[in-house]
Amino acid sequence: MVGSVRCSANYVPLTPISFIERSAWVYGERTSIIYGSTMYTWRETHDRCRRLASSLVQMGVSRGDVVAALAPNIPAMYELHFGVPMAGAILCTLNTRHDPNMISNLLSHSEAKFLFVDYQFLEIARGALKLLSQTSKIPLLVLILENGERTTSINNILEYESLLKTGHTDFEIRRPSDECDPISLNYTSGTTSRPKGVIYSHRGAFLNSLSTIIINEIGSMPVYLWTVPMFHCNGWCLTWGIAAQGGTNVCLRNVSASAIFDNISLHKVTHLGGAPTVLNMIVNASKQEQKPLPSRVGVMTGGAPPPPQVLFKMEELGFIVTHSYGLTETYGPGTVCMWKPEWDSLPPEERARLKSRQGLNHLCMEELDIKDPITMNSVPPDGKTMGEVMFRGNTVMNGYFKDLNATEEAFTGGWFRSGDLAVKHVDGYIQLKDRSKDIIISGGENISTIEVESVLFNHSKVLEAAVVGRPDDYWGETPCAFVKLKDNCDASADEIIRFCRDRLPRYMSPRTVVFGDLPKTSTGKTQKYLLKEKAKAMGSLTSRSKL
Repeated sequence: MVGSVRCSANYVPLTPISFIERSAWVYGERTSIIYGSTMYTWRETHDRCRRLASSLVQMGVSRGDVVAALAPNIPAMYELHFGVPMAGAILCTLNTRHDPNMISNLLSHSEAKFLFVDYQFLEIARGALKLLSQTSKIPLLVLILENGERTTSINNILEYESLLKTGHTDFEIRRPSDECDPISLNYTSGTTSRPKGVIYSHRGAFLNSLSTIIINEIGSMPVYLWTVPMFHCNGWCLTWGIAAQGGTNVCLRNVSASAIFDNISLHKVTHLGGAPTVLNMIVNASKQEQKPLPSRVGVMTGGAPPPPQVLFKMEELGFIVTHSYGLTETYGPGTVCMWKPEWDSLPPEERARLKSRQGLNHLCMEELDIKDPITMNSVPPDGKTMGEVMFRGNTVMNGYFKDLNATEEAFTGGWFRSGDLAVKHVDGYIQLKDRSKDIIISGGENISTIEVESVLFNHSKVLEAAVVGRPDDYWGETPCAFVKLKDNCDASADEIIRFCRDRLPRYMSPRTVVFGDLPKTSTGKTQKYLLKEKAKAMGSLTSRSKL
């Protein structure tokens, strides 16, 4: 067949490394990174990443070695996303909320040869290495100091800026021999089990980086505020995506409402991202913290279904929210709720409700479906029948590192099984209903915790809410709501329950309400497994009563 044979001489593996090389040429003197008073151009950033790769190779890093990083959203963390793969190595970014024991376990499992650590997490790293030394060879520690400043107490530790000075800008980049070679290793949150190491390929990272640009309608030379942790799915692949467009990365060590508004105003930010908790932080900022937006700011949200009320308030403030959905195993964003022009004329509340759906697979995700996990048949697009969200395509992980059984289980039936339950609407858009592990079954009825939480967010005094099942001797389990109230607000459990019963079927309404802070992961997801433990410890609500 004509054109069926690929010319092997023309084969060049896809890799995000190419993005920064292009930006160094096209956008060379434009600002690539802003961090306080520190600023770099794209040419400087490219040179620094090349020096980093050179120094790693001189220190003994081989192709396929793992280089770990424990750092917030700072310039060095951004540079590691290019410098490490330029050395032919695999980047493993670690959750900054992990304790020494977990860090030690992940370093052991990943067999990391280097560990780059921000000064803020030095003691955690030292604790982890001490534990690791009892069973394994410890990685070489490289300390990242604020603006490269030294202190006398850590002079004997290899320091990041000093390491860069040993590298060369004419270093010959080690490109992947195959585009399916690993570029990064991302560990899942581990909220319900031991974290699994998710393997990203150069090809998948390249494609998903382009998808994030398309999803967010990011044109050339954007200004991106880093409110998504770079350690989480490599910043939803936008560490590489912003480089593709020659954008400016505004690095933010600590995320707060005032910092978000201040940076938007100061640097004319065009885009940012964040879990619904970040959006919640923005809409509930005080009048003193809020500042008028210099222009419309695009926001990509995901990680958990955003309440329609929060989306509505974001729109009122002038933000344009794009709702995405995905998992660590799908390089972050796997779907997008593509906006339809005919929705513009709908009332604001209806627009927010439609935007809260998870939508369709993005352009680089080949297939998305809602299937019966037993028969593997697609569910009807009736907006009612629940099934499991399943993916198939190039932007799905290579597999779990050193865990063949878990990999085979995740891909049973030829699709990646997300573990999330959803419905499909008549227009093909999907809508999450719950995690399969979180669905509440009360008296034989399935209760979507997401639907109950959405009602709770409508209450004027509720800041955050999460619903789990509480054991019940008669019903099996009943909804238990954990609620955090807004500052200077007061409400009783009876008030919250009555509010829900006025808006939901009686069996779906919470029968228990617990007030207080909600435990969260560093990416803003509520740790429901901890709330389930609390609900379980309460015991049965009743032995024989009826709703």
